[in-house]
This record gives sequence, C-alpha cells and structure tokens, in this order.
Amino acid sequence: MTKPKSLLKALGPGLLFASMAIGTSHLVLSTKAGAQYGWIMVIPILLANILKYPFFEFGIRYTTVTEKSLVEGYLNLGKTYLWVYAFVTLISTFTVLAALYVVTAGLFMNLFAITSLGAGTISLCLFVFISLLLIVGKYRFLENSLKAVISILFVALLVTTALVLDKGPVPESQSYLRPEIFNEAGVLFLIGLMGWMPTAVEASGWVSLWGMENLKTMKEKPTLKLALQEFNVGYFLTALLAVFFLIIGWMTLYGTGTELSGSAVVFADQVVSLFTTHIGNWAYLFIAVAAFATMFSTCMTAHDAISRVSLDVLEKLFPKKESLKSKNAFAVMVLCMALVNWVVITLFGANMGHLVALATFVSFVLAPLLGWMNLKAVMGKDIPEPYKPKIGLQALTYSGIVFLSLFALYYCWMLLV
Repeated sequence: MTKPKSLLKALGPGLLFASMAIGTSHLVLSTKAGAQYGWIMVIPILLANILKYPFFEFGIRYTTVTEKSLVEGYLNLGKTYLWVYAFVTLISTFTVLAALYVVTAGLFMNLFAITSLGAGTISLCLFVFISLLLIVGKYRFLENSLKAVISILFVALLVTTALVLDKGPVPESQSYLRPEIFNEAGVLFLIGLMGWMPTAVEASGWVSLWGMENLKTMKEKPTLKLALQEFNVGYFLTALLAVFFLIIGWMTLYGTGTELSGSAVVFADQVVSLFTTHIGNWAYLFIAVAAFATMFSTCMTAHDAISRVSLDVLEKLFPKKESLKSKNAFAVMVLCMALVNWVVITLFGANMGHLVALATFVSFVLAPLLGWMNLKAVMGKDIPEPYKPKIGLQALTYSGIVFLSLFALYYCWMLLV
C-alpha cells in the first residue's frame, strides 16, 4: 500500500486537474442542476464522471510510462491525429480562457461590490496578475499554490454544504412545478451538464503535460501505481465537489420558483444571495470565497494548460522552429494567450455566447474521436504490455466512447432540428 507521505509528495497533475475542472461546470451547471431538478441530477453527474474517467487517466498513464506527452503520442499515431488535436486546441485558445476570465471578473465585481471598474478592466488585471504568477513561479509554484487554494475551496464548500444540510431545504412554493428533464430544454441542459462534466475530453492532453512537468521536478520517477493514485485523488475530489455544488443548489433554490439567470455571473451571484438569505449574512464569506476561489483557480490552471499544450502542439508540428524550444517560449506563450483572449473579450464581449457555442460544438462533436485516440495511444507500441489498461478499463473506455458518440449525434440533431 502506498504511504500517505509518498502520495502527498506526488500530488500534482491530479490536483491541477481538479482545480481546472471545478469551474463553471461545477459552480454554475452543478448548482443549477440541483436548483432546477433536485437530487435526481446526481445520477447524470456521477455517470459523466465515471464514463469519462479513462480518457483522462490515459493522459497520466501514457506520460508516466513513456516520459512523453500525449501530444507526442498523437504524432506517433500519425500527423492527421495531431492536426485534429491542434484544431480543437486552436478553438479553445480563442474561447475558453476569454469565457473563464469574463465570468471570474464579473463574479469578483458582484461578490465584492466593485462598481467603479468594468469587466474588461478587471479581466485585464486578472490576465496580468495570473500571467506573472505563471511566468515567475512556473509549474512548481502553480502546484504548491493550488494545494492551498484547493484546501481552502474544499473546506469552504464542506462548511457550506454542511450548513445547508443542517438548515434543510427551503420551503417549496405551492405553485411550483418541476421542469421536465426529457423535453427539449431539459435534454439540452443535460447535454451541457454531462458534456462539461468534469471537463472537456481534450483536457487529457493538458493532464499529460502537467505529468511531464511533475516528472521534471521529482527526484525519483513515480511508479505508474503512485501516479495513478495521485490522479485518482484529484479526480475523486472533482466528482465530490460537483455533488457539493448540486446539494447547495438543491437546498437553497429547488422548489422556490425563482427565475434562474442564463448568465453565469448573475446566476453565481443569485446563489450567493439566496444562500445568505437562507442561512444568514454571517455565512456570506464562506460561499463568496468558495465561488471566487473556484473560478480563480480554474483561470490559473486553464491558462497554464492551454499555454503548455499550444506550445507542445506547435513544437511537434514545426520541429525545425528553434524559437519554440527556447527557455522563454513558455513565458511568451502565456503572454500571447493573455493578449489574444483580452482582445477577444474587448472586441467580442457582446458576442461571447456565440464563441462559447462554437467551442462547445467542436468539443462535443470531436470528444468521441479524442477518446478513441487516447485509447489507441495507450494500447500502441509505445506502452509495454504490463502497463496497458486492463480489460475492465478498456470496456469502460468503449462504453464512454459509445456514450460520447450518442451524445454528439443527439447534440448535432438538436442543433439542426
């Protein structure tokens, strides 16, 4: 059995995955799922986490065994696979960070009553601050700081969840009718919830690159067993916090008939306000810290991950470009990501919804293909037979691919009809 001390030392990629995944999918979608449909939505949340698990696990498995990134694994399968992943990464580059920073900026303004500055200015300040943290602190600082952030977030959410359970559910309105789950609106919500739970499949490449950085900082290479145990801790934490957010939404909003905003920022503010009304103003700090820590840590990890994966993809596509291999390449990429996404916010702020819809479409439609690519990579010649996934994990992977394929087909059909 692995000693807790050894596991604590190996904490890294799984922790970063948890920090990155616990963003809008949890704060907004999980909470809204409980608020609109009640406890029954724990089923799709857990189902999505179980069926998508192999795709993310393969990122850690491939890197720990081969000491190569999963992006290189795609290249070894054939350059076409790498171009597919490059396309998904390109779409993420212009959409994901911009959307995350806008939500975080708006949440910061609402939670702490800042009215003198606009969302664009707050976003710029966040871009500058987080970029400096990533450039100066590098991977080790990111990992160590997130141990503190995740600890604070977990404690805040645990206290918040305990408080709402102790207080009990809000009184249900006599005129309240629970919305149908299997009508058009309900199915579209389910698609969004399960599609982004715990996060998009392309993040498996991000986990792999964090695994690469973790290997560089460790004196002794971890065994595959230890690396997977560390990742599993982060993955379990991700699923657990999704349930916490669902409980908060269920206990504070379900049955009240409150009209829920479609805006992530406004909805998060609704949750905080209703929670304090339900429990008391003294509890405001817990939910405010939990909400902001959730989005801030997601911004930081996503910014780091998209910068790393963009640089790695470019290195593999254009191996003769020496500038991509310089020691300053990561810092330049971090700043490029900040500048590009701030320009997107400035120019397309009013149309961010369309950009996010594009990212969602690409992510959902290509998810089964990316899942299959991950399986192909870990079952290929790069991985010695003893380290390949066992038959049970392979079966779960194929179940996940079928699930994602049906998901993608239905999503396309809903958009076309």
